[in-house]
Amino acid sequence: MAGRRVSFWSCHLMKIKPFLPLLILAFGQSLLCAENWPQWRGEKRDDHSPDKSILNPWPAAGPVQKWVSKEAGLGYSGFSVADDQLFTMGAADGGEQVICVEALTGARKWAAKLDGRIYENNWGNGPRCTPTVDGDQIYALSGSGILGCLSRKDGSILWKVDLVAELGGKLQGWGYTESVLIDGNKVICTPGGDQGTMAALDKMTGKVLWRSTGIKEEAQYSSPILITHEGQRQVIQLLTKTVFAVNPDNGELLWRSDFSGRVAVIPTPIYQDGHLYVTAGYGTGCRMFKLGGKQPEVVYENNVMVNHHGGVILVDGKLYGHSDKGGWTCQDFLTGEKVWKSDVLDKGAVGYAAGHLICVEEKSGVVALVKASKEGWKEEGRFTLTPQTTQRKPQGKIWVHPVIVNGMLYLRDQEFVYAYDVKGS
Repeated sequence: MAGRRVSFWSCHLMKIKPFLPLLILAFGQSLLCAENWPQWRGEKRDDHSPDKSILNPWPAAGPVQKWVSKEAGLGYSGFSVADDQLFTMGAADGGEQVICVEALTGARKWAAKLDGRIYENNWGNGPRCTPTVDGDQIYALSGSGILGCLSRKDGSILWKVDLVAELGGKLQGWGYTESVLIDGNKVICTPGGDQGTMAALDKMTGKVLWRSTGIKEEAQYSSPILITHEGQRQVIQLLTKTVFAVNPDNGELLWRSDFSGRVAVIPTPIYQDGHLYVTAGYGTGCRMFKLGGKQPEVVYENNVMVNHHGGVILVDGKLYGHSDKGGWTCQDFLTGEKVWKSDVLDKGAVGYAAGHLICVEEKSGVVALVKASKEGWKEEGRFTLTPQTTQRKPQGKIWVHPVIVNGMLYLRDQEFVYAYDVKGS
């Protein structure tokens, strides 16, 4: 009997053997080749998509819309994507939730209430954080400052910490917007306050491991980055009047320098080859530092890039983003000089994939594909998000940054999450 079963399967294997390469390609590609976007601005927090190609130019009507979900709830939370799952946050059912959907279909897998409150203000209610994926866990921060660790499998809450009540932080005027950083066994966050501006928690328990020493200023809206400069690992964060770095092992202050921010400081710092670039809106502009020694050297400071919150991306020595002074801007990273400016599209957020910028106009929902080129604005297609929310507050706009991964472009307008097929050749 056993011999007959072996013979049966051997016969069928012989029949399908010529097709095995195609079967492996069809069924194994998503498992073997799928890329992840595990946190705010991607793997390296530089907003570079791992995709090696992107559809270009776009058809007249734009790329094909694969799915739309209207179950995200209200808020400005961005996306993380891991192993064919998409994670975001939203205000719904009387609280702020972490939400998991299938990245390829938009079908909801689970939603877990992280905070029983909904953060409210005139620009829009709900969470602002992008969840961070690390192994089997998700780390997310509510608008009111509840930091939680959840199971990726079903959203069950493993632990929660209140950045205000337990860590002495102060809630900012537009809520907590930081997307927390994972480093080894630590969750690094920025509660602000007299106990230390930054904190590291044990990622498995939520226990405080350190508070930053030598800096006790209030938090702002930027998310930290982790770099290594001259052999020293550093966590860099931006505040209203300060940019600083701490040792991720113990929270010790490594250096600090002045910044001229005002009202709200939001964009994520950019680091490359010993140089650190920061920018902010409200007339602040940008500043470049050369790291080294106890005090970074200021290389330049100007108003070429006055970036509010749509983000700036470094590509081949050039910075791209929207400036409140002059429109969409290309700026030389090392010199700070303006390369070009364009007002073809109004203010908005930017993403990057395979030599192209994806620019989202915040007022209208127009999405443009633009070649990342020092030669000027070279548009290769546009479309308008549809449908759009009717629940956005009058002062709110389409502020969630685009994410491009595994041939899909993900966008959001409050409760609506959209997925477009932008797979290249």
